[in-house]
This record gives sequence, C-alpha cells and structure tokens, in this order.
Amino acid sequence: MSAEDLEKYETEMELKLYREYRDVVGLFKYVIETERRFYLTNDYELNVHSLQGEVFFEVSMADAWVWDMYRPARFVKKVRVLTFKDVNVEELAKSDLELPGDNAFGR
Repeated sequence: MSAEDLEKYETEMELKLYREYRDVVGLFKYVIETERRFYLTNDYELNVHSLQGEVFFEVSMADAWVWDMYRPARFVKKVRVLTFKDVNVEELAKSDLELPGDNAFGR
C-alpha cells in the first residue's frame, strides 16, 4: 500500500466518521473531550483526585459514542477515563435547524 493509498483511506475513514457523528449527535446531551478522545453522552460523572500531590481526573460515562476512526464499534456501554490532562465538558445546544414546536404543524 502506497503512502497515497493510505492517505486516501484515512481521508475516507474520517469522512465516514464525521457523517456518523452528524447522524448521532442529536441523540446526546454532552460532549466530553479528553487529550485522547472525544465522546458524546447523556450521563457522566467527573471526579477530581489528588494523590501524593498529583491531581488527576476520573470521568465515567454510560451509553457513550466515541470519536475514533479505528474502532469497529463506536457505541460504548461504559467508559472510564483516567487522565492528568484537562477534561472539557460541554452541554450541547439544541440545533438551530430543528423545526419549531410540533404544535405549529398540528401534531
């Protein structure tokens, strides 16, 4: 496999992953970002620990989706992340593309 073939493959995988992300992001409430991964989840717990002067973070998630193009299955039942790096948590806003309330259409 040439370097060009590998680059083409990775580009196709990234595009496939982005499309999957776009399809599932509306199912989730939070984005959790660590130094190694990007997760979507509806439920998480974040704990800060201190051990011998070192601070680290423990993030637990249930029923998450993980941004990782090398995983065959991106939906994960349980995730536990331990990290000495920053953890970013963001609550997702409802999309501006959503239709106004269903009542506007008699539903």
